[in-house]
Amino acid sequence: MAQPSQTSTAPVVVGTDGSAGAEHAVAWAADEAMLRGRPLRIVHAVQPWGMGTAVVVGSADLMVSLEGSGRLVLEEAERLARRRHPELEVGTELVMGSPEQALQGQADTAFEIVVGSHGTGGFAGLLLGSTGLHVAGHTPGPVVIVRGEAGGPAHGEVVAGIDPSVESRGVLEYAFEAASLRKARLRAVHGWRLPARIADGVDAEQTARSLRRSIEEAIAPLRDRYPELETVIDVVRDHPVHALTVASQRADLVAVGAHDRRGLRALRLGSVSHGIVHHARCPVAIVRPGVVSHTSGDPAS
Repeated sequence: MAQPSQTSTAPVVVGTDGSAGAEHAVAWAADEAMLRGRPLRIVHAVQPWGMGTAVVVGSADLMVSLEGSGRLVLEEAERLARRRHPELEVGTELVMGSPEQALQGQADTAFEIVVGSHGTGGFAGLLLGSTGLHVAGHTPGPVVIVRGEAGGPAHGEVVAGIDPSVESRGVLEYAFEAASLRKARLRAVHGWRLPARIADGVDAEQTARSLRRSIEEAIAPLRDRYPELETVIDVVRDHPVHALTVASQRADLVAVGAHDRRGLRALRLGSVSHGIVHHARCPVAIVRPGVVSHTSGDPAS
């Protein structure tokens, strides 16, 4: 079983704004860093403008107030992480600028970036608007959106959303490693649904068998690498978002992919990834194509 033999250089980075959603993200990130043998870095962004109304950026009193509030947010987040794991290596960083700039500035040295799904703005509200999609599409490593509370009862299952027609190596690498570290089952899920106008002319059973064979071929090398891991393949005749949402109800983590924009570093979230981010009942990891996750070493580029 893949286990971290020593603390790896690349940290788990989590953004916080002090909201309840951000607290859940910090707790999850602390657990994740401990599980992977990595340090935790907690980041808060100080942005001296907001709500579309410019303020006086050069105001010394304003900046002192914002920085002071930001440091209090970081101190509380650090206390939360240390209470959870006293032996964990924890660092904090106050960054001037927007939340997306702060997280993108961490991306090249982070193993993964973690954000909450709800909050008062800043990091925790990221995935409610374009900012979060921007972050998920512009970082080289995985981005994890923490939905729900950390520390609840474990379901013992990690779900990988897989499409045999696209590159899924990065998602599978990440999901298999996450399942192995958690000593959990790995469930590969593929939802498919044909337009009504052509569905009658398709042999559904044959299509499902063909899809299953393709998925078995895709995961075969990882089954060999993790022979102790229980794996399950679900080929569901349903919309992929709904299929993954249902699977997330009994999962500890769902991993899905993003799409490369040829010639650009940026990614875009497809409709499935976008949908599961908003509807999952557990944390969601968005993994860019080609990223290979390992418990030791720095993030792949």
